[in-house]
Amino acid sequence: METLKLYDFLPSGNGYKIRLLLTQMGMPFERVEINILKGESRTPEFLSKNPNGKIPVLEIEPRKYLAESNAILVYLSEYTEFLPYDRFLRAQVLQWLFFEQYSHEPYIATSRFWISILGKAEEYRVAIEQKREPGYAALTVMENHLSYHTFFVGERYTIADIALFAYTHVADEGGFDLTKFPAIQAWLERVQSQPRYISITQETSMNYHYNLG
Repeated sequence: METLKLYDFLPSGNGYKIRLLLTQMGMPFERVEINILKGESRTPEFLSKNPNGKIPVLEIEPRKYLAESNAILVYLSEYTEFLPYDRFLRAQVLQWLFFEQYSHEPYIATSRFWISILGKAEEYRVAIEQKREPGYAALTVMENHLSYHTFFVGERYTIADIALFAYTHVADEGGFDLTKFPAIQAWLERVQSQPRYISITQETSMNYHYNLG
């Protein structure tokens, strides 16, 4: 089997989802750093891999690419403990993956990007404020669910947890206060206690390559 190649930006939560799952699955991969702040995801070479010009992109085999973080999670977790076999439980996992991308990531992740990655909190002040209410609404949905459940689906750790953990655990970097969400805080600790856990900017023992162009 070819070594998987992950085109990624280290601070990215979307890229982190893939790194975390691959590491927890014990699957070797090569990570290619794409600095999105320098426009490296907009070069003709990268656009030939993902015309949408975004990371992460997983090269499954030479010139065979898959984009969109949650689609990659589903692909990698097929027939593993991270994705339920039961039809209804699988659909529930997909439900949370869609929730993450539509109701969670656009508010919490984008605020973090403006504040902590770009360092332009004042420039984006009005837009950041507009994202507060829907961001907290998403956290409230999670809090209500986790008040009665250990994990998001089937009372066990799945890619639904990985997808939602990625940006939730760094929500404070986007100006969101998690102290009022005790169920989320307890869940974050459960995720961090999973085998082979790595932090969002942690280098692993896998192979890495950095794009110097």
